[in-house]
Amino acid sequence: MTAYLILHGWQNRRPEEHWQHWLADRLTALGHDVTYPQLPAPDDPDRDVWLGEVTRHIKALPEDTERVVVAHSASAVLWLHAVARGMDGPGSVDRVLLVAPPSASVLARHPEVAAFAPPPLDGLVLPGPTRLVAGDDDPYCPEGARAVYGDPLGIPTDILPGAAHLDLDAGYGPWPAVLDWCLDGSAPLTPSR
Repeated sequence: MTAYLILHGWQNRRPEEHWQHWLADRLTALGHDVTYPQLPAPDDPDRDVWLGEVTRHIKALPEDTERVVVAHSASAVLWLHAVARGMDGPGSVDRVLLVAPPSASVLARHPEVAAFAPPPLDGLVLPGPTRLVAGDDDPYCPEGARAVYGDPLGIPTDILPGAAHLDLDAGYGPWPAVLDWCLDGSAPLTPSR
C-alpha cells in the first residue's frame, strides 16, 4: 500500500470528471490510502491557510508506507512555498509530481492568487524524487514550465504537446499515464489521448 495526497488548484471544486478525481478513485479501488481534500475557499484561496492544510494532511498520512504527493496548478506552486519555508511535513514524503504550475506573471494578474507566486527557486532543494509535467501550450505558464521550473529546480520535466493546463478544458478526465506514474515512479508521463 502507498499513501497518496492529491492537491487541487485554484477554482477547482474537485469535479468528478477531472483527472485528479479519477485518479483518487482508481488508487482507492486498488487498496491504497488516498487523501484528496477540498482545500478551503478555492475561488479566493489564502496561501497560508492552504499551507496549513497541506502540512496537516501530510502529517496524517501513514508513516509506515511510501508517501506520494500529486499537486496540480496553484497547489504545485504551494508545494514549493512549503519546501522553501521548511515546513514540517513536506520533507517526509517519498515522491512528488508537480503538474502544470502557473508562472509568476500569470499569478500576479489575479489578485486572488497573487500571493501564490513562486518563492525564489535558487538553492531550493525538493524532498524525494520530484518530477514536473506540463503542457507545451499552457496558458497559465506561457514562458514554459521547463524554463520557469524544471531547469531552475534541476528536476526531470515532461512537456506534453497540446496538453494546455492538464485540466478538463484540455481533455484531462481519465489520464492513465498519471495512474501508471503513481504506481511506478519511473513510468513515462504521456498525454491522455
